[in-house]
Amino acid sequence: MNMGGIDSSRIEAMMAQLKAAATRPAASPVAAPGPAAAPKADFAQALKTSLQQVSAAQEGADQMGQRVAMGDDTVSLPEMMIAMQKANISFQTTVQVRNRLVSAYHEIMNMQV
Repeated sequence: MNMGGIDSSRIEAMMAQLKAAATRPAASPVAAPGPAAAPKADFAQALKTSLQQVSAAQEGADQMGQRVAMGDDTVSLPEMMIAMQKANISFQTTVQVRNRLVSAYHEIMNMQV
């Protein structure tokens, strides 16, 4: 059954994932040192990865737009518009994160020591 563009089986699968995540035991706040400890996330790598994802979304939307403009029947106008909106939203989110980071940097730099 299709509910507003989303298949009900996908909704049920998402609900099952959320329930499974909610029933998992919480990780202890203090991790034991040693080889079993999870590696720390690298901020620069996470930032680079997210910027690459935004760039890929924009490039994909641009390619879809070109294909629609050239009359390619495999890409519909609604698909292209959705891809363009997703790319726009991801770009706007990236800009807002950058603005917050710059604001936090200025705030830290203006702190009295």
